[in-house]
Amino acid sequence: QVQLVESGGGLVQAGGSLRLSCAASGRTFSSRAMGWFRQAPGKEREFVATIRWSSGNGYYTDSVKGRFTISRDNAKNTAYLQMNSLKPEDTAVYYCAASGLGYVTQSANGYNVWGQGTQVTVSS
Repeated sequence: QVQLVESGGGLVQAGGSLRLSCAASGRTFSSRAMGWFRQAPGKEREFVATIRWSSGNGYYTDSVKGRFTISRDNAKNTAYLQMNSLKPEDTAVYYCAASGLGYVTQSANGYNVWGQGTQVTVSS
């Protein structure tokens, strides 16, 4: 089983930046992609971005394109989410998740291991 630990959340003013990290341990070879999701109070969990370990290709939801960048360090088994030009509507708990599927998916059902979440708060 893969274990995931997120870090890097916090409080930032609108227009600021944060970088989230997600360190994977355990049976990391079973993971083919790492995704980031977020859940704001009273809302459903939504897809943010995902990256394939092998290719490094990233995929984003439209609302974060051009502002967020997903990356990975295979040697460290760590994925990152660089968030720039943050907006108050980006406020949420951010979760990283691992997928063993052989194709890219934005569905939370495609991810079988989840981290504990890290709070990101953007003040106006």
